[in-house]
Amino acid sequence: MPRTKILIIDDEKLVRWSLQQKLGREGYDVETAPTGEEGLNLIREDGFDLVLLDLRLPGMDGVQVLQEIKTLERDIAVIMLTAETSIARAVECVRLGAYNYLCKPFEFDEVRVALEKAREELKLRREMSRLHGQQRRKFGLDNLVGNSAPMKAVRELIAKIAPSDATTVLVEGANGTGKELAARAIHFGGARANQPFMDINCSALPENLIESELFGHERGAFTDAKNTKKGLFELADGGTILLDEIGDMKLTMQAKLLRVLETRHFRRVGGSQDIGVDVRVIALTNKNLEETVARGEFRQDLYYRLKVISVNMPTLAERPKDIALLAEHFLKGFAHEFKKPLKQMSPATLEALQNYPWPGNVRELRNVIERLVILEADQVILPKHLPPEIRAGAKRGGKWIIELPATGVALVDVERELVLQAMERAGGNQTHAAELLGIERDALRRRLSKYALLEPVGEPGHSALTC
Repeated sequence: MPRTKILIIDDEKLVRWSLQQKLGREGYDVETAPTGEEGLNLIREDGFDLVLLDLRLPGMDGVQVLQEIKTLERDIAVIMLTAETSIARAVECVRLGAYNYLCKPFEFDEVRVALEKAREELKLRREMSRLHGQQRRKFGLDNLVGNSAPMKAVRELIAKIAPSDATTVLVEGANGTGKELAARAIHFGGARANQPFMDINCSALPENLIESELFGHERGAFTDAKNTKKGLFELADGGTILLDEIGDMKLTMQAKLLRVLETRHFRRVGGSQDIGVDVRVIALTNKNLEETVARGEFRQDLYYRLKVISVNMPTLAERPKDIALLAEHFLKGFAHEFKKPLKQMSPATLEALQNYPWPGNVRELRNVIERLVILEADQVILPKHLPPEIRAGAKRGGKWIIELPATGVALVDVERELVLQAMERAGGNQTHAAELLGIERDALRRRLSKYALLEPVGEPGHSALTC
């Protein structure tokens, strides 16, 4: 583990020497400089974690050096050393970015404690920065996978919204289209990325609880309000609130939300004081809000307030060319997550995926790929590995996608298997089975007799050939 690097900038040689010796014995890697100019040169040449900076220096004084350090490298904790007792000077240094200050003369234990605290905070700050970086990569625009025209348009729109000052965004689309992913891309692609991202499902909580969750409550506001509680709007100040399923919010709650969006102020439940906040609100819905407005279930003024900037997420059926890219994206992701070898899709499998209507959209595709990565041992994913509903829907222009075994197969066996599957799926109903096969009932009965299948059909799952 690398040692913590400290730079001591002080014009008193004895102070520099003494601190360097003692801190060196404490395990720090220490360098010194007698002037601000020399200290800044060392910082430019090499990275430091902590700086002990004297306030009074020849040439540039400590305040000037502090300002320059923060310009060069903000991720350095600076502790000021000063013989002055003026509170105003200390406050000025902290305002400019100093972590702490020590008054001369000081005991070495004071220095040790101050450095330990600064090092812990620096470690925490760097960890937070690392986590924020991970989130930006995880939820960035690159995760909105697809080269189709609809997805290119969505990415271009989000790239404009994210860095803008837009404080209200509406994301519309069917379930499973990636609305929440789009919302997170907006948050993590803008200046609010390092601020809180809070989310709530508007249909999951009753009206009285959702108001408390959003706006908080004062102690004694209702029976169980034993303590004052901050709501999501307070907790997300400076960041983003995601309101999922906004179309299910009750009318009385919609009025209160509209007031917050218009005034940027709210009151806690049971409170009398207005609280100001700066948040971006991203609302998600799978409903047609225009229709809910027409039915009187959604406020028209709130709808227009939310609709100022909107993103419409396309269904997977509207962008079938993206299915192969998405499948590959999920294969790589789950192979890494579950520490499995990277699998491949056969051409017939990809064709089956592209011909399936995907009523559950991207979420359904993601779940299918996750299951295949976990359960299937074969390196190449074949149509037989796919769920039955996808195999059944793998049809284009009347052509069924059948994986021919390497050893070949007799056509008579294929026909027998198809008849058997039709009877199983129809629950033994010959009329329904004939409809599934596109033949008359008498033709089906001839085949049932031919293949000795007129007896009660066995349990599903013993098929030798999968279509």
